[in-house]
Amino acid sequence: MSTLTANPLAALARPWLWAWVAAALAFAATLGLTSGRGAGELAYAALSFGAFAAIVGMGQMLVITLGPGNVDLSIPATMTLSATLALKVMGSDPGNALLGLAVALATGLGVGLANFALIYLLRLPPIIATLAASLIYQSLAIWSNRGLRIKPPEGLADFATGRFLGLPNVAWVGLVLAVVTWVVLERSVAGRWLLASGQNLRAARLAGIPVQAVRAVAYVTVALFAALAGYLLASFSGGAALNMGAEYLLMSIAVVVIGGCSIAGGNSNVPGIWGAALFMFLVVSMLNSYGAGAGVRNILTGAIIIAIVIAASTRRSRP
Repeated sequence: MSTLTANPLAALARPWLWAWVAAALAFAATLGLTSGRGAGELAYAALSFGAFAAIVGMGQMLVITLGPGNVDLSIPATMTLSATLALKVMGSDPGNALLGLAVALATGLGVGLANFALIYLLRLPPIIATLAASLIYQSLAIWSNRGLRIKPPEGLADFATGRFLGLPNVAWVGLVLAVVTWVVLERSVAGRWLLASGQNLRAARLAGIPVQAVRAVAYVTVALFAALAGYLLASFSGGAALNMGAEYLLMSIAVVVIGGCSIAGGNSNVPGIWGAALFMFLVVSMLNSYGAGAGVRNILTGAIIIAIVIAASTRRSRP
């Protein structure tokens, strides 16, 4: 008999559960504003837009799992640069969709390696390294874009905005990535190395774990996830805008914290990332229904993050 079956209250200790409970409550509250109308449309929109937050959130989670001080602030610029270069290569040609994807992922790979080089070779704090690098990536995106808005190939746009078995295609992509990420973290040696490195870096090094290789893979992976999200978002929205990734800087951190991952590192929570991504979209939808502006949404997001961090810190400090 499993622990959860023997003790149903043990399920309440699962951090991911509360993210999904919060998403369900936000869904109910938003429907309450419309007297229950449009439930299917709201759920579909939440899965569509939540997928992008979930993808970048899973990448950010891998970096934050490395421990305090590890965070990637170049996610928005990586999304913009990858999407811009991919669209320029594709040039609206239906036969170039895979080529565009390869360019986007290659850009993400280059960004990830560059970020880690700044961190490892120059000994820069990750926050400083990724923030400074993001200015370069954003400048490259501006230079390559030159004010032009290139439309994605029609077939790619149809895929990004389409659905399969009633679910958005972008949500399927996010779900597949979530399953792969969960399997790697929970069932592979690489996942155990990442968690061990985040829990105690010195102990992991003494145990023979290649901690720098683990860090490199984490920073490359978050860049690859951001590049894929940018590629899909540009295809979904009809083009790459220079500010397309701006909202995903705070969002990528928010879904990690709200999803139940520890900001102290050594802990991952893939199901919670998806629950938090849906919750964030539903909160924004609810605020939009009340006519709240971007400033109010950012204040609420920051307040939620602070409250959860304080609650988690209080829980850890209890004897």
